[in-house]
Amino acid sequence: MPIFPPGFHWGSATASHQVEGNNTNNDWWDWEHDPSSPCVEPSGDAVDHYHRYDDDFALLASLGQNAHRFSLEWSRIEPAEGEFSAAALDHYARVLDSLARHGLTAFVTLHHFTLPRWFAARGGWLALDALDVFARYVQRVAAALGDRMPYVCTVNEPQIVARECYLSGQFPPGHRDLTEAVTVNGVLAQAHRRAVEVLRAGPGSAQLGTCLHLPHLEPLRPGDEADEGATAAARMVMVDTHLDDLRAGGDVGDFVGLQYYSRALIDATSPDLTAGPPEGAETTLMGWEVYPAGFGAVLRRIAEAGLPVVVTENGIATTDDDQRVRYLASHLAEVGQALADGVDVRGYLYWSSFDNFEWAVGYRPTFGLVGIDRADGLRRVPRRSAELFGELARTGDLTVLS
Repeated sequence: MPIFPPGFHWGSATASHQVEGNNTNNDWWDWEHDPSSPCVEPSGDAVDHYHRYDDDFALLASLGQNAHRFSLEWSRIEPAEGEFSAAALDHYARVLDSLARHGLTAFVTLHHFTLPRWFAARGGWLALDALDVFARYVQRVAAALGDRMPYVCTVNEPQIVARECYLSGQFPPGHRDLTEAVTVNGVLAQAHRRAVEVLRAGPGSAQLGTCLHLPHLEPLRPGDEADEGATAAARMVMVDTHLDDLRAGGDVGDFVGLQYYSRALIDATSPDLTAGPPEGAETTLMGWEVYPAGFGAVLRRIAEAGLPVVVTENGIATTDDDQRVRYLASHLAEVGQALADGVDVRGYLYWSSFDNFEWAVGYRPTFGLVGIDRADGLRRVPRRSAELFGELARTGDLTVLS
């Protein structure tokens, strides 16, 4: 018998800057062209999804997917402060209409890492009026697109924005300030609540949720006081802050998005508090350990928020598609077991639909179910993993991956 229920959302995900191409008016475009940044290459045309979205959605639907997550590019919609582009909003209306026409349920992300250049210049999420600025953008999106959006993901990975932008310095603005990171982490939890408030006013009746990146955190040396303490501190910032906020009352949405890739071993003696994967562990092109048991653990942890769960990202960067198939099988087995144990999981959206621009590390990591031949006009090349994933989506039977 299938272990996944009828009506389960099976799909994959993208983000605007990683696939659209030529998002020249956001902070990431500046960052990737700054010689002092850690970026290895610019995004350029990305995979030209901005122009090829309809063909791309037809392809994903033909591969058996029934859902798709994508993000709106804020810098296109509000290219200057308080100035909104009707043309950009019309474009995203056509994108949403295309998804519906191809039978793909849309999960629309409002903020996926990138900020309009003007907002970044005035402080971004550290600006005193950041929440008001974000709410104004959300209101314009709701007015134009609200009746087309069945699901809305308000904020993508608030903890990663806080960590990479304001602590590690890997993302713009490249700061390394713990106080700023903690502040932004809290501001983005509030941004989710503000977005929910605005979207509830309509039009439309979208299901709403935030998307949390939850690594599985363990001390490198169990029982070591320093490692245990550092793990608890990391867990408080990366996990507890956001789950506690979702449990704190008020309208926090209708679901919570879970994004999981690996576990992190916490080493109190390391400058960045993390150790590499254990010797001999299977790893990905990102250098991350393949650790499906951690996925099962965080599925149960995030369920403590009291909301239905949608896996909004989970995937692997690899040049070996057989490894991708194994990754899907092992991680989806954890989803199946969580469902059997009573965890209310409503969908699984693989990261990513296509090989794309992976932020500071550029185009080398290949996450896609669909490859991109960059030497042949960005030709789409569906992989065997995409076909098997589609068969799973059609049947709900995990054994197709074995």
